[in-house]
Amino acid sequence: MNLDRPLAQDPYEKLPAVPSFTLASSDITDGKPMRATHSASGGNVSPQLSWSGFPETTRGFVVTCFDPDAPTPSGWWHWTVVDLSADLTELEQGAGQSDLMLPGAGLHLRNDDGEHAYTGAAPPRGDRAHRYYFVVHALDTETLELEEDDSLAKAAMRTRGHTLARAVLVATFQS
Repeated sequence: MNLDRPLAQDPYEKLPAVPSFTLASSDITDGKPMRATHSASGGNVSPQLSWSGFPETTRGFVVTCFDPDAPTPSGWWHWTVVDLSADLTELEQGAGQSDLMLPGAGLHLRNDDGEHAYTGAAPPRGDRAHRYYFVVHALDTETLELEEDDSLAKAAMRTRGHTLARAVLVATFQS
């Protein structure tokens, strides 16, 4: 497989600018490689994430993980959780295992691996390090009124239309 291609643009630079807030993790560090635990071959364990400083008018959250460096025209969605309540400020490590691990009405949409869960980093062997954008979107609504099998493009459009602010943490991984 030929993996020679240009570096993908930051996917959030393509969207209208919104205020930012703080996203932190005890498991991953912005700009640094993540441990194999958070990869597809190392256990598919979603990292702990916590956020603060979002707008007071926030009514809900969406959490996503996207790899723009996947050798496809559309990147690769590893994780999308919708309908998280506004009083939530953390997802514990492993919350991406299933809806049973999510608080309240939180719901996993089907990722690009076909799973209603977090799927860890899985760049092709021999490819450059991929960037994994872990993002928390603060919304002006409690629900995006999506169903678990709605497309991730539909979720992204609805999220974009309701985003008050966005927090981004980018980790890397290379096989």
